[in-house]
Amino acid sequence: MKGTMKHAILLFCLLATARVAVVAQGDGTPVDWVNPLMGTDSKRELSNGNTYPAIALPWGMNFWMPQTGKMGDGWAYTYDADKIRGFKQTHQPSPWINDYGQFSLMPVVGMKIDQDQRASWFSHKAETVHPYYYKVYLADHDITAEITPTERCALFRFTMPATDSAAVVIDAFDRGSSVRIDAAHRRVSGYTTRNSGGVPSNFKNYFVIEFDRPVDFYSAWDGGRLVAGDEVTGGHAGAILGFRCPSGAVIGARVSSSFISLEQAAFNLDREVGSLPFEQVREKAYDRWNEILGRVEVTGTDRQRETFYSCLYRSVLFPRAFHEYDAAGNPLHYSPYNGQVLPGYLFTDTGFWDTFRCLFPLLNLLYPSVNAKIQEGLLNVYRESGFLPEWASPGHRGCMVGNNSASVVSDAIIKGITGPAIAVPLYEAMLKTANSVHPRVRSTGRAGFEHYNRLGYVPCNVGINESAARTLEYAYDDWCIARAGRYLGRPDEEVRLYEQRGQNYRHLFDPETGLMRGKNADGTFQTPFNPLKWGDAFTEGNSWHYTWSVFHDIQGLIHLMGGKERFVTRLDSIFRLPPIFDESYYGGVIHEIREMQIMNMGNYAHGNQPIQHVIYLYNHAGEPWKAQYRVREVMEKLYRATPDGYCGDEDNGQTSAWYVFSALGFYPVCPASDEYVIGSPLFTAATIHLENGKKIRITAKENACDRPYIRAVRWNNKPHDKNFLNHFDLLRGGELTFQMSEKPLPTRGTLPAAAPFSFSK
Repeated sequence: MKGTMKHAILLFCLLATARVAVVAQGDGTPVDWVNPLMGTDSKRELSNGNTYPAIALPWGMNFWMPQTGKMGDGWAYTYDADKIRGFKQTHQPSPWINDYGQFSLMPVVGMKIDQDQRASWFSHKAETVHPYYYKVYLADHDITAEITPTERCALFRFTMPATDSAAVVIDAFDRGSSVRIDAAHRRVSGYTTRNSGGVPSNFKNYFVIEFDRPVDFYSAWDGGRLVAGDEVTGGHAGAILGFRCPSGAVIGARVSSSFISLEQAAFNLDREVGSLPFEQVREKAYDRWNEILGRVEVTGTDRQRETFYSCLYRSVLFPRAFHEYDAAGNPLHYSPYNGQVLPGYLFTDTGFWDTFRCLFPLLNLLYPSVNAKIQEGLLNVYRESGFLPEWASPGHRGCMVGNNSASVVSDAIIKGITGPAIAVPLYEAMLKTANSVHPRVRSTGRAGFEHYNRLGYVPCNVGINESAARTLEYAYDDWCIARAGRYLGRPDEEVRLYEQRGQNYRHLFDPETGLMRGKNADGTFQTPFNPLKWGDAFTEGNSWHYTWSVFHDIQGLIHLMGGKERFVTRLDSIFRLPPIFDESYYGGVIHEIREMQIMNMGNYAHGNQPIQHVIYLYNHAGEPWKAQYRVREVMEKLYRATPDGYCGDEDNGQTSAWYVFSALGFYPVCPASDEYVIGSPLFTAATIHLENGKKIRITAKENACDRPYIRAVRWNNKPHDKNFLNHFDLLRGGELTFQMSEKPLPTRGTLPAAAPFSFSK
């Protein structure tokens, strides 16, 4: 072993054992290990996650957050802030997409309406943050604020000082809002319309707020000015309700919202909260989180468990439910695609360009019943808009490239998640979406599909940006369609067409450079060509990152590169290259480039999604020990449950789900296949509790931070010499045992039969 590798492993050990206490099984519950502040120390120029502390239930329709940023700022909570302006209902999937369905409450002393005037200093030392409960001391008002959530509601509790001017400011935000005060019934209702896109003209988020104390004085306001009367509809509506409080008085508020109507918002409040006290709602939220996070039990150090469960928490926030329920318990939803109220499930706030890679495979393994509902919701999106979504928030958004709904839909069909009644309609939706483009949102469907279907690639000189990235993803998506078509018994001619299109990645391989390269409509390669140039023919990456986006046919890529030895040399080169780059396409250094540059891992850019599977490809080329070393390096070096705990955008659970899978010892390199590629398990022991009642018990004998290498694998006490695991074998439950070592074993996993799935095999 080279000395540099030894030194790197020693460094990982020092980091990992900074907190060396090994936690006994059952010492604390899973949600107790979660730090919702992981990733919140971020800014436009450098993302350490670009997250916010979501006070919510898993896949909940409404999240709540302390708001440190000004109204409309996508960075609504940042760890380095020192003032809170309010407690905001949020549906924001990322700061780049921003928010919708947002309004806020803020307890104050005095008639302070303006967001700057009402803001209060706070300290993280006087802040308690859990997924199910938030508490903070607002120093300027001498008020303690608490929140606990349900799926569509929240309970607030404000502990006030002795004053005759305690108040709660309700801000319905600008760009069109309304409030109505019913002081006799201690109630405020209204709606907010502030959004960032993806909504029809009749979009509203209706809210109802009920207080548990008599209102002593009140006023509506518009644009920061108090107005007469108890109702206002305008550009920026709000209300302030006042209470005369003895010292230590507690003001409680029950809050609910709906995208359907005020009546539905009130119904949601009665259905989910009713007359339950704050403590009981908090206890129910606590139990729900433990139910979901408890699907996986792990044994390891404090740091490992904190990071694991914080990542699992992020993995089950999105996509969020966008449906509600009627009195009979049937789901219904406001459609952000056509503005109607319709029956059925709907989920939103996710981008498949990010999450197809491992977030949805994680749902299919751990939470298949949830993804079954999500698949029903996808069919509803198709019926309501004519397209499957690619980036939804809440409706179609113009963001990213690819047609990766095909991966999300096909993986669920292949793994038996999707019900038979909707599998064929969803397949037909994939065909339609793959052969058209949305007339207004060109990132939905396939931009350039006419060129792609005729030439086998999207040319780089026909006015369609990021053409090589589109081609590579379309080819993989076509293979996904073929897989689902074969599974569903579709006509052979139809299936073979998409299998053939799945080989279109070959058109972009440049034998001169050994990398993928943009191609002109006349068949010539794009010139000049700099493989370190970000953007241009690629999406948020360069050719060194995107060349490997042949998830379904790595063996075919190995052949194009001239064999396994050259393939491995090119993989090695990603880490050996200095972190140099060409940012000229963007006209400046974007944050994804900076995050690659500063990690001291060469040109490997784990902070963005296109390269996150690449480490596992050593398994396809007969050198799995290199994957084992690199996987462990990334887990130990680039993740921790701290405000700067990610190495780039977390992106709706994808970067977190990578850690969850990798820590368990395997990863879905190719969604829509039925395989997981083996990496290096982080924990000495883990148990996966499957929905079908079976258990997967994972043991890594002699595991330690300086022992990332696998000497042997056994499945149900039989030797397992392959570099992959089968999904359906895992569903039957069993014992997965790894024998770990401080030295690589260059004889294990080298035979062709050990390699994971490739279409060319």
